[in-house]
Amino acid sequence: QGYEGLVEGGDNIKQANWLSVSNIIQLGGTVIGSARCKAFTTRAGRLRAARNLVEHGITNLCVIGGDGSLTGADIFRSEWGGLLEELVRDGQITEEVAQKNCRLNIVGLVGSIDNDFCGTDMTIGTDSALHRIMEVIDAITTTAQSHQRTFVLEVMGRHCGYLALVSGLASGADWLFIPESPPEDGWEDLMCERLGE
Repeated sequence: QGYEGLVEGGDNIKQANWLSVSNIIQLGGTVIGSARCKAFTTRAGRLRAARNLVEHGITNLCVIGGDGSLTGADIFRSEWGGLLEELVRDGQITEEVAQKNCRLNIVGLVGSIDNDFCGTDMTIGTDSALHRIMEVIDAITTTAQSHQRTFVLEVMGRHCGYLALVSGLASGADWLFIPESPPEDGWEDLMCERLGE
């Protein structure tokens, strides 16, 4: 469950093996879970997370997420030495354990279905989101044709119209709204005229 699992520890931290990752490649989203974690935004929460990692001998993290997740990872990395010192001072770990786990290595990967990060062709999550959208569009198109109706489909993309644009192009949509290009005045008449054609 992301940082929540890191803070809570226990059964949330376990080794992945062949059986636990079998038959998941076709699933959208993350099978290991994801959660916003208020506790991790505090030093006390990060101290608990450090304790849980050290307990398992983990000093390498791969963080997939957006701005919040990657900012949290950077803060965690910068505080790591101080967190271990505090754990030693409180008697939760020994000096030897602290020395053995003195360095935290982090790899940060952008996870965003919006594909809104420069320097990469496609961010993690975009491809599976597009596949899901196209599956839905294929199903809806059949229904729309048989009922001779117009269907409106809303896709995700808070401030980024990438998913809408690409799925609109792929499906031959007649009308498209994206946040980067808000409709001009009178768009309703233009849309009705276009749909009427």
